[in-house]
Amino acid sequence: MNHNILLVDDQRDILRLLRASLESLKNKEINIFEAPSGEEALLESTRHEINLLIADYKLPGMSGVELMRKVRARHPEIKIVFITGMTDKKMRDEMLNAGALAVFDKPIPMADFLDVVERGLGLVQTIFPSEPSNEPVEERSSRVSDLLANFRQDINAEAVFLLNDRGLVQARTGKLHDSSMEVSLISTLMTIHGASLKVARHNHQETLDSYHIFSGGDHDLLFIPVTPLYALLVAGNGLTSEDCVIENVNGLLALRTQVEKALKSMGVTGELKNAAQGQPAPKKQTDQLAKATPAPEMEALLNQAATQKTKAQNVDDFWNEAAQKHGNKPASSEVMSLEEARKLGILPDGN
Repeated sequence: MNHNILLVDDQRDILRLLRASLESLKNKEINIFEAPSGEEALLESTRHEINLLIADYKLPGMSGVELMRKVRARHPEIKIVFITGMTDKKMRDEMLNAGALAVFDKPIPMADFLDVVERGLGLVQTIFPSEPSNEPVEERSSRVSDLLANFRQDINAEAVFLLNDRGLVQARTGKLHDSSMEVSLISTLMTIHGASLKVARHNHQETLDSYHIFSGGDHDLLFIPVTPLYALLVAGNGLTSEDCVIENVNGLLALRTQVEKALKSMGVTGELKNAAQGQPAPKKQTDQLAKATPAPEMEALLNQAATQKTKAQNVDDFWNEAAQKHGNKPASSEVMSLEEARKLGILPDGN
């Protein structure tokens, strides 16, 4: 099945960049068409069945939103992705409310862009891959997805994700308001997850016990580790307001316990010491080291050192003795000291 993508931007550099990134997918089923204006894009849409329109919001002539509506009239099932150099949130919401799949600011984050393209076209996701087929994904998703869906409904969240330590979505319910930054967001959150593991190991914790709250922006976010290998992300509006944040966090802690039990039933450990990131920092054992028996070679050297008399009583004596012994020697055999020159009559006495 062919997938036709129409790129629309009046900047040739942007068109070349988008084409190169799409060609990096190396999918022979993808056909790419280009247009520098909305009018020429409309003409291309009459020549081909367009599955995905990727357009700049600000075009010469008609706007990107106008173009979207006119192309959609001819291709009702088309998916739309907007690119813009403007960061006004109201304008971004306008594009999303008009039915855009995603909105990307310039410079374009390519990993997120390709992920949206693949999901929009229903392709196998090479940028954001699914779990290997030999793992019990169906069994895990059935139980865990029910827990996530119930929790999402209870707190009226927009989306709830179970993520693994590689940044892959194990289970999800709902979706973000703007999915265009999903890959980067999850990658950054899993960096926080890795940092939490390191703190816990340095603190000699047996289990993870932390959570993170992000207020405002496109969503309120609640992020909490479940095990060293998994974490929960909750996104929505009003989740962190003063009248409900404590209740929502307590609910998330309860959800974590339920998800952890479900994972344990499938053989996923919750012990910090088995984390993929490494073993916990070992506790000090100075008393055992003090009682350890030295190797025979080391013991002989220690006994020999104890029977020898040291000429230098301390560090200062040692360096004073060395200075007296070697201080008058020239650094090179071809150079003589001032004292030697006087003795040979080369220099007069007193100079």
